[in-house]
Amino acid sequence: MKNIVITGGAGFIGSHVVRLFVNKYPEYNVICLDKLTYAGNLANLKDIENKPNYKFVKMDICDFEAFYQLMQNEKVDGIIHLAAESHVDRSIKDPFTFAQTNVMGTLALLQAAKLYWESLPEKYEGKRFYHISTDEVYGALELTHPEGIEPPFTTTASSSEHHLAYGKDFFYEDTKYNPHSPYSAAKASSDHFVRAYHDTYGMPTIVTNCSNNYGPYQFPEKLIPLFINNIRHRKPLPVYGKGENVRDWLYVEDHARAIDLIFHKGKTAETYNIGGFNEWKNIDLIKVMIKTVDSILGNPEGSSLELITYVTDRAGHDLRYAIDSTKLQKELGWEPSLQFEEGIEKTVRWYLENQEWMDNVTSGDYQKYYETMYCGK
Repeated sequence: MKNIVITGGAGFIGSHVVRLFVNKYPEYNVICLDKLTYAGNLANLKDIENKPNYKFVKMDICDFEAFYQLMQNEKVDGIIHLAAESHVDRSIKDPFTFAQTNVMGTLALLQAAKLYWESLPEKYEGKRFYHISTDEVYGALELTHPEGIEPPFTTTASSSEHHLAYGKDFFYEDTKYNPHSPYSAAKASSDHFVRAYHDTYGMPTIVTNCSNNYGPYQFPEKLIPLFINNIRHRKPLPVYGKGENVRDWLYVEDHARAIDLIFHKGKTAETYNIGGFNEWKNIDLIKVMIKTVDSILGNPEGSSLELITYVTDRAGHDLRYAIDSTKLQKELGWEPSLQFEEGIEKTVRWYLENQEWMDNVTSGDYQKYYETMYCGK
């Protein structure tokens, strides 16, 4: 039996990865490790909580001694490291927390894994430390429109039409790091530590950098679930600047499938970019959500456009991210399974049908933060 720790397993992406591994690999012992901060929620995993190959451990990844003990007690073979502070706005207000969790937390995991695995007769054989990172470490790309390709500004444009519509440059695995926010700087630093542990100690590591994820169970400080909820409750839709910033979007279950594939078949010490070749300007994405939510709720078409409220742009707001995932597609055969229109409708329906989940996570501390961040209170 393989003993796998998935950090941040009660969070958005982590819960999808935990669910996939628990259901797909009954012979594995899957340990979901999470501190259960505001974004971690065991309700995300309620459907598998009684599975015999699933275990939850509440732990702070910065607690080196506790994690080292866990490594020994559970005889851990593999670590899939997703735990991180991830919201850029929060990092601007509180950079120390991001450095502590994302950098020192990752370092604590690496050192605990190193000490335990090096104590074994087989040492690193059959072991793997898989670190999930972000496309934001690469900085920003120019927003241009290649000759002969017109950017789509309608809500009916297909995903394929969005490919290459905003520029010819992409982030590749060898793109130079150039982080612009405390969040991306902290993730970049953690990436460097992971690679250093391979180069210095021979630890079998892998790093992946993924574009924006969307789908069920995402904490509603992020754009898509926040706006779905606000449209439903007729609240303002706060759009930074003019909504011109461009992001590449990937359905979360496609990311989970990529993590599964890379964990089992990826090459040690390699980097893989994960993205959907699916770029959207924020304002165009918002209009798609408005159209989808209004349609499902039976609102007059376009009636929620009046909720759009343009607010002062975020400090250091990168203009465009775009991932090239050709390497992953060619070497391991992965590709996204959903077109964006299908994925966004599936996502909207989930949030509208799970209002109790939304109500629970938007109470208390989150609501205070939301009002301070977006409402000026």
